Amino acid sequence: MSIMVPSKTPALITPGRQALDSALHQLDRAAEHLGLDDGLRTMLATPRRSLTVSVPVRREDGRLDVVQGFRVQHNVSRGPAKGGLRFHSATDIHEVTALAMWMTWKCALVGIPYGGAKGGVAVDPTALTTRELERLTRRYVNEILPLIGPEKDIPAPDVGTDEQTMAWIMDTYSVNAGYSVPGVVTGKPMTLGGSLGRAGATSRGVQIAALAALGRSPEGVTVAVQGFGKVGALAAQYLSDAGCRVVAVSDITGAVHAPGGLDVARLRAYAAETGGVRGFHQADAMSHDDLFELDVDILVPAALEGVITEANAPRVRARLVVEGANGPTTPEADEILAANGATVVPDILANAGGVVVSYLEWVQNMQAYSWSSAEVELKLRDLMLGAFSEVASLAAERGLTLRQAAHVIGVGRVAEAHQMRGLYP
Repeated sequence: MSIMVPSKTPALITPGRQALDSALHQLDRAAEHLGLDDGLRTMLATPRRSLTVSVPVRREDGRLDVVQGFRVQHNVSRGPAKGGLRFHSATDIHEVTALAMWMTWKCALVGIPYGGAKGGVAVDPTALTTRELERLTRRYVNEILPLIGPEKDIPAPDVGTDEQTMAWIMDTYSVNAGYSVPGVVTGKPMTLGGSLGRAGATSRGVQIAALAALGRSPEGVTVAVQGFGKVGALAAQYLSDAGCRVVAVSDITGAVHAPGGLDVARLRAYAAETGGVRGFHQADAMSHDDLFELDVDILVPAALEGVITEANAPRVRARLVVEGANGPTTPEADEILAANGATVVPDILANAGGVVVSYLEWVQNMQAYSWSSAEVELKLRDLMLGAFSEVASLAAERGLTLRQAAHVIGVGRVAEAHQMRGLYP
C-alpha cells in the first residue's frame, strides 16, 4: 500500500509540502521492506497531535503583528516527544510535520527513548529586535503550554533560535509551574542547566558520520559545505581539524571557493563579524549552484530541506553526501545519486548528534547531575558509531542504500513499540 497524500496543483506545492511528501515517501518505502499492514502504516504516517496557534507580537513602534506558530508531536510510543523549534518566515504546518516525523525515526535509530516533535513560528527573526523576539517566544510558549514539559515534549534550538530562546522558554514554563524546571528544554545556557558539548553536537555528529562513511584517512579529503551556519560552520571546522581540506562553503550571502583549502577558523570569524561569507578575501566568489557541482570527496548540505533535486543531482560530483540538514535531498534526487554511484549518509543518521546530546542534557537535568565534556563526547561518539554500524551492516546485508536501511531500522523500532503497547481502548 502507498501512503496517500492529498491531490494538489503545482501552484500549491510549497517547500514544506515537498518536505512532507519526501518524508511520507521514505516511510512508505520502509513500510514495504518491513511488511507493515495498512493500519499500522497509516498510524505511523499520522501525527499524534498537531497544534496551530496565533501569536500576537507587540512591536517597538506600537504596532501589533500576528504570526502563526505550530507544534507537532508525531509519535510518543517510545517516550516523550522531542524536537527543535525554528523561527523562519517560510515555515508551515507541512514542514513542521515532516521534521517531526524525521525526528521520530532519528531517535529510534540512535536508540534514545524519545518520540519525534517539532515546532515553528512563521517569522523572520532577523527582522525583530531582541525584545520583540522575547515577547514572541514567551507568547508562543504560553499558547503551546499544555503540550510541553520534561515528561511530555522537550523543545530545543533549530533554525533561527538559540540558547537564549531556550532560556526564555524555560523561564516562561517555570514561572507558570511555580518553580524552576530546567528539563523542559535542551540547548540551554550552561548557567541554566545546559550540557557541555551541546552547542556543537550536531556538527560533531556530522563529522563522526562523514569519517565513518569515508572509511579511510581524512588527510587531504576535499569537502564542500552548503550552509555555513549553526551546523555547517562547525562541521567544516571539525572536518578541517580532522585533516580534511574544506575548499568551498556557502551561506545566504554567497559562496566562496579556495582549491587549496579555506582557513575555516578565519572564515568563521569573518562571517561572524560581517554577517556572512561573501567577500572573504582569501577565497574566490562562486555561485550557490556551482558549489553543488564541485569535484570534491564530500558534500555536506547543511542548510534547509529540498536543495538537492532531480534538476541538480545529475551534476553532483561528490562521491559522499553527508546530510547535515533535515531533508536536503528529494526522493527523485536520491535515486539519481544512487544510480551515479554516490553514497548518501541520511539526515536521520548524519545529523543525529544534536538530539543525542539533547538527550544527555535532559538526563543530567532530571538527575540534577552533570558530566564532563569528555564524557559527553564519548557517549555521543559511541551512539553515533553504533548507529552507523547497524545501518551499514543492514544496507550491505539487504542491498539497500544507507537511507533505506536507516529508515527500516528507525521505522521498525517505532512500529514494534506500537505493536507491543497495543491500542487503547
